[in-house]
Parts: sequence; structure tokens; C-alpha cells
Amino acid sequence: MPLTTTRRRNKVKGVQFTVMVVGASGSGRTTFVNTLCEAAILGHKDCENPQNTHLEESMAMKSVTVELEEDGLRISLTIVDTPGFGDNIDNRNAFQEIVDYLERQYDDILAEQSRIKRNPRFTDNRVHCLLYFIPPGGHALRELDIELMRRLSPRANVIPVIGKADSLTPSELREFKRRIIEDIEHYQIPIYDFPYDPEDDDEETIQENLELRALLPFAVIGSEEVVEKNGKKVRGRDYPWGVAEVDNPEHCDFINLKKAILGSHLGDFKSITEDVLYETYRTEKLSRAARFDVCDSILHPEELATQGVRIKEEQLRREEEKLREIELRMQREMQEKHQELSAKEQTLRVLENRLATQGTPL
Repeated sequence: MPLTTTRRRNKVKGVQFTVMVVGASGSGRTTFVNTLCEAAILGHKDCENPQNTHLEESMAMKSVTVELEEDGLRISLTIVDTPGFGDNIDNRNAFQEIVDYLERQYDDILAEQSRIKRNPRFTDNRVHCLLYFIPPGGHALRELDIELMRRLSPRANVIPVIGKADSLTPSELREFKRRIIEDIEHYQIPIYDFPYDPEDDDEETIQENLELRALLPFAVIGSEEVVEKNGKKVRGRDYPWGVAEVDNPEHCDFINLKKAILGSHLGDFKSITEDVLYETYRTEKLSRAARFDVCDSILHPEELATQGVRIKEEQLRREEEKLREIELRMQREMQEKHQELSAKEQTLRVLENRLATQGTPL
């Protein structure tokens, strides 16, 4: 199917996109989401009872879906929040909970793809983009930040974000960004750094990705309030020294990040999730299963034949899927040709009737 047709269909039907936000309480995670969606999607943490401050609460995973429209494209945006992350002394369980959540979505799609008859109502809940909020401490990455991004990067497109960036001066922010990038490179953390191919991508795409890469980690300001500046209403925070505007690229990177995840790079997030991250996980999963089958077959030789049959059935299923796709594509092409022919015949009949009415023979 031509790419233009796919884009046109997406604009009519819309696309499903999932973003996970991870960050400790007070990192600006909740306000950012509400600012992004321009609605109170996530609730702020209630004031804690001083008598219970010594108690540790486990992290909870929750998701909410909203309908947005960006540049004429309807987006069904699912936000997966992780309240409670980073609030405890020992956060190892939280690490594993997030990894387990990401892998469960891959397991669900793997199970669905293995079915002979697919469920037409199946929902793909794989996380396409993971925003990790780094507190504006102004020094460098903490051990918590490094370990989390290293664990999550193989399963999601991780983008580091500095929340509450207006709490740092411009010089402090530039230095903080520099140290974070140095740590990411030193520890070889495979974040999503807006990759490009010099041979395949055009100059405009390469330049756009270089500009976005230079902004990493994105420094954002969130605000659920509208303030007045020079007689105009803007989203921002009002300080004695002036207004920090959310949508002003000179004040923060919010608008650039928003355009990237909900616009220019939305398709790239989805394709990398499908073709790279998921396929890598799928290969690992099937390889582990195959090794288990082999070890089990050593103990039970009679199952060797069964294993070979399963492999052949899987290969046959894939070939059948390819044939069905080819058949459907040919049917669509034939239907389009038939419609074109019918339209031409209709035009010819109209012309014949007009000439007959005028008494002019063909």
C-alpha cells in the first residue's frame, strides 16, 4: 500500500500511542502530563500524614487514555504513570515492576500473534516512549537514574527529561545537561537519541534530529495555570523576576519535546518499538523456550519429534499469513481497478447520451 494512503488513513482513523512517565515524587512528572494533555489527567499526591511518613509505600502502576489532535492527526494517547517510584530507600522492586510491565505487553502481543484466529478487538498496549524525569539537582546522574535507564533501555525508547527546569539558572542548567550526557556516554546507556541514517535520510531530517539531540536531556517546565504577560494569556509560572513560559522555546524545551513525541517522531517511536525492541525481545523469548525444549527433550527423547512438528507448524503459519496478505493486497488492487473501470464506463455512457441528444453520431 502506498505510504500516502497509509498517512491519509491514519489521519482519518487516528493512531494509538503509549507514553510511560517515570520519576520520583516532586520531579514534575504529574504537572508535565497535565500540561501536555491540557487537562487534569493525573492527580497530584495528597499531603502525607506526618504520623505515617516513616512508612514505605510500594509503587503503583496506573494508566489513563485521552483523545488528542495534533496537526490534524487524531491520537489516542495512553499515559502509564508510576506513582511511588523512587520514594523508598530500596527501589529494586520498583525497577523490576516496570520491566515486568513492559515485558507483559510484549508477551500479550506475542501470544496474540501466535493465535490461528486473531482477536479483532485486541489492544496493543506496548509502551512506545518512556520519559524518565531527573530531579533538577544540578550535579549529575544518581546511581538510581543510571541503573533504571540501563534496565529499561532494552525494552523502551527512553528519553531523559529534567523536570522543574525553572529551578535552575541558565548556566546551571547547561552544566547539568552536560554532566548528564557525559554520564550517559560513560555508562553506555542506550537512550533514544534521535538516530538518523546519513545515507537514507534527507538533509532536513538529519538537521532536525541533530537539533533535537542537542537538547538532550530535555529541560521542561510544567504549569496547569494561565498567567498574564504583556497583556497576553500564557501558560507558565509567575515569579517576581518575570514569567517562565511553558510554550516558549527560549525558556524551556517543552514545546520541542511535545512536537517530537506527538508529531515528527511518533512514527519512529512506534516502528522502533515494533521492529527493534519487540523483535529483540521476541527472539530472546523464543530462544529461551527453544533451549528449554531441547533440555527437556534430553530427558524425554520421545518429544523430539513433537518439537520438530511445532517448528514446522510455526513456519507454515507464517507462510500462510504472508499468502493471506498478498491475496488481500491483490483483492484491493483488483477492486480499485474495477472502480476505475466503472468510473470510465460511466463517463463514456454520459458522453454517449449527450451526443445522442445532440444528434451527433460517435
